[in-house]
Order: sequence, then structure tokens, then C-alpha cells
Amino acid sequence: MSKSDSISMSVIRRLPRYYRFLSELNDQNVDRISSTKLAQIMNVTASQVRQDLNCFGGFGQQGYGYSVSQLKDEIKNILGLNNDYKAILIGAGNLGKAVAMHMNFEKLGFELIACFDNNEKKVGQKLNDIYVKSETELEEFCEQNHVDSAFLCIPRVCVENVLDKLYGLGIKNYWNFSHYDINARYSDALVENVHLSDNLMTLCYRMNNNK
Repeated sequence: MSKSDSISMSVIRRLPRYYRFLSELNDQNVDRISSTKLAQIMNVTASQVRQDLNCFGGFGQQGYGYSVSQLKDEIKNILGLNNDYKAILIGAGNLGKAVAMHMNFEKLGFELIACFDNNEKKVGQKLNDIYVKSETELEEFCEQNHVDSAFLCIPRVCVENVLDKLYGLGIKNYWNFSHYDINARYSDALVENVHLSDNLMTLCYRMNNNK
């Protein structure tokens, strides 16, 4: 087992928040920050900040704290945001369009290289610099281009056939908006599920219990 395998997902899921807050501080020309101050921004304890960062080497200096720019760059490297992983998007409906046009993939470790839809009325539409291709072109495209990941912005009922095709083409990394349980079908796939309705229901619960 590598060191990275022993790091909990709760720590990993905090890394993007560290990176986001540190980027904001860096843009404000803040040179250094203490674990206490960073903890306040993150809404965790100073001990938690130190424990999290010690998983990757620490980076702080006693009596000085953390260099904001250095720590930001270290977390950027840990997250792999310089990799430019090649991604395709499946589904050019309202959600797919929003994802394709409003996500700054280049700063998030990915390059969106193609978009596919099974609705011929959407084929040929332009999303930023990418023209929507017919889903019938998916297999040929993936065979001719290296694809690291697929973003699924299609209804749950449409996923299975597309997933089998993508997995068969060697694509095992998914950003999944569909609510389909990919890991139940392919246990070795790396999946990040996005459940917008879950977030909204959580907000509803918190509002309901804040009366």
C-alpha cells in the first residue's frame, strides 16, 4: 500500500477547499498564514489543519506558519491540477451545456476535447470551442484519441449502454451527474458522483431545523 492509499477521503475532499482559499489569499497578496488563521477560514481546528497537511509533508515552519503561495502550489501539485487529463462530455442538454461552457477545466486538471449527444438536433451545436458530435461517433473518436475521463450529463436510464461502451474502450474515470451507480457495475472505476438534489435537500433540512 502506498502512502497515498492510507490518506482518508475526508482529508482528500478538504484539499480543494484549501486550494480555493489559498488561491484567494494569494490573489490578495497575503504572504503567510498561521494554522490557526487557516483553520478559521476552513472552519476546522488548527490541529486538523496540521494533521491534514502533515499527510503530505507538513510545509509549515514553526513561528512562521505557512507560505501562502508555496502551500497553494504544493496542494496544486498534490491534486494534480497540471495534468491536463483529456475528457469527453456525454450529454449536451441544459446541464451538459452549463458544464461545458462554465467550468474552467484548464485550471482544474482537465481538457475537454469532445462532447457527444444522441439527439441529432444537438449535433453540430458549438459549446465554447467544441462542436457536439453524434453519439454514433463515440467509439471511433475514442479509438483515435486518448481519453482519460468521461463526464456523464445524461439521465440515469441512458447511462448503462453508454457506460458499457466507454468502459470497453478503456475509460474508467467518471464525473457522474446521472445518479446511476457506476461502481455497482464496474467496481474498479474511479467515480465522483454529483447529486445536486442531495445538496438542495440538505439545505432544506438545515432550514427546517433552524426555526
